[in-house]
Amino acid sequence: MTTTTRRRMRSTSISLGITALMASSLTGCSSSADYAAVCVDPETQERVDDDQCDDDSDYNGGGSGFFWYYLGARTLIPAVGQTATGGTFRGSTLNGTVQRGGLPTTGGSTVKSATTKGGFGGSNRGFG
Repeated sequence: MTTTTRRRMRSTSISLGITALMASSLTGCSSSADYAAVCVDPETQERVDDDQCDDDSDYNGGGSGFFWYYLGARTLIPAVGQTATGGTFRGSTLNGTVQRGGLPTTGGSTVKSATTKGGFGGSNRGFG
């Protein structure tokens, strides 16, 4: 007895449609933080290396050490050694996603352009 094997053909348009759908969902991982923080000496407002900030507590006008200084998405990032302006030490009052550290030490770009991540590995955490 002979059996005929039926061959199943896939439409190219279906394969291309699935590929396009998958590609668009992967690029949907792109995001940027609403705020990003740089480590700052509160007495001089000078940006220091992010390794100097070790906790998430707000600077309330007292205490010593270095604290996170939160910059909005459209704020220019100061380079290490430059004065940080246009932000706040009060991270607990912010609504949105915050990225602490990881901004270019040379400064120059905006927070939004520096925190945009594409594809896998984009990580922002909610503040609060």
